[in-house]
Amino acid sequence: MIAPNLQAANELGAKTTYQLFLEREEVPAIRAFHIEDIRQLELHPWPRMGGRGVYLNLEGTEGVNDCYVCEIPPGQSLEPQRHMFEEMIFVISGRGATTVWRDQGKKQTFEWGETSLFSPPLNTCYQHFNGQGDKPVRLLAMTNAPTVLNLFHNIDFVFKCDYSFTDRYDGEEDFFNGSVKMPAAGFSDTNFIRDVSSFELVERKDRGAGGRLIMIEMANNVMSAHISQFPVGTYKKAHRHGAGAHVIVLKGEGFSVMWREGEDLKRYNWRAGSLLVPPERWFHQHFNAGAEPARYLALKPFSSRKFAGLRKQWGTSESVKTGGDQIEYEDEDPSIRRMFEDELAKRGVRSQKHHVFKALLLA
Repeated sequence: MIAPNLQAANELGAKTTYQLFLEREEVPAIRAFHIEDIRQLELHPWPRMGGRGVYLNLEGTEGVNDCYVCEIPPGQSLEPQRHMFEEMIFVISGRGATTVWRDQGKKQTFEWGETSLFSPPLNTCYQHFNGQGDKPVRLLAMTNAPTVLNLFHNIDFVFKCDYSFTDRYDGEEDFFNGSVKMPAAGFSDTNFIRDVSSFELVERKDRGAGGRLIMIEMANNVMSAHISQFPVGTYKKAHRHGAGAHVIVLKGEGFSVMWREGEDLKRYNWRAGSLLVPPERWFHQHFNAGAEPARYLALKPFSSRKFAGLRKQWGTSESVKTGGDQIEYEDEDPSIRRMFEDELAKRGVRSQKHHVFKALLLA
């Protein structure tokens, strides 16, 4: 049961159930627009998890979802977990294994390493193990805990419900073997990716910059992800969508700008290990200012294909001039390109505008 004083506060509407949950966790929560390097975050003892961690409640989540980083000590494991919210886990560093089971059912264990991505199926039991005796493992997880906890407003139910979602996972032997289905062009349906930094992508022309992308759905979740990569000396078209997309930079160096329509730009520099979350309906745009292709992983609160009815349909590939949510190159503020060209000049990187942007960006 929730402690009486917390229950009373909840009934008075002073705090949301998720806020009460965070208080009970006794782990700090960082609130910012972006994190410079998730690999360097200071972590704190986390009794429920049995390791060290920190919550990342970035501004762009707007209460839809959250994120946390958790560390497993060398040669040890975290406490077993079970909960009614979805979770997508990205391995920041280290190698180890996760065991998954339903009630008294057979346990399945799969191994993972740095830059792996996986998702324990909803309300299954699972436990993470560090496979190294000399180094800690660091994991990042995005969850929809804020939405689920505030919906049921009962913490015990979310963590102690024994219902088995067999339509999502029923102990299939090959569930975590990394097999991939391609239900549509540019979509990947899988339950485990061994290395998102080398996962094969397909050409994606509508966002510009000569980019490549793959949309990812895992474990029959409502949540989803995508991996995007774009070449040296290029940048993507500005666009906007809903809250909660956690963008984790895997490779490269550059910057992003974000702005609410009618307001000034906010600029955030990034490199491998950076994390940013654009707020709902804020335009944002990514610029590769480094000497190698830039690649990022975006963890998102809603499905891109399977369960599209649960989210607003954003026109992220349609021009704002026709009612969409993307600004075409020829319609953007000229200062955008000047800022990018100036940054490239400082770094001695050659712009690819003549090859990628065609006549739209010719000087």
